[in-house]
Amino acid sequence: MQQPRASHVDYCEKENRVTHRSATACYVLASLCAASTVMAQEVVSTQDALIELERSWNAAVYQRDVEHIETLLADDFIATYDDGSRGDKARELELIAGFNQQVESAAQEDFTVQLYDDTAVVWFTLRIIGIRQGQPAELTLRYTDVWLQRNGRWQCVSSHSTRVPSR
Repeated sequence: MQQPRASHVDYCEKENRVTHRSATACYVLASLCAASTVMAQEVVSTQDALIELERSWNAAVYQRDVEHIETLLADDFIATYDDGSRGDKARELELIAGFNQQVESAAQEDFTVQLYDDTAVVWFTLRIIGIRQGQPAELTLRYTDVWLQRNGRWQCVSSHSTRVPSR
């Protein structure tokens, strides 16, 4: 009985090791790709969730829905308004309860969301068209809001608005 040549056995063993390594490498690569896809989906969905919170906050202002906004704001919330004044959560809710301006349209656009573990910063532009003192008026504001995830939900801890001059 003829024995396989040593070089053939060595070749087969090497090929099996290479095939096993290739399969392992493919598995690891596929796992990493799947994990990065899941992480990317989580980032996108977190960003979308924060944009939706911003949109719901904006809509609640025009509906004077103080209860909804109260759930969005942290107890230690601080706002810096476009005139340079500052207010806490109580002041923000007071302003919303007393909101009485006629807004024909309010468009939030140019969202940028940056995530930092349990913290997020959201930048956006708000363009408002309405009636002020019987005259058509337009106002553009840029916002920077800081959100923290606490007890499984996002809460805004800081909001800063800057008025963009008319052109």
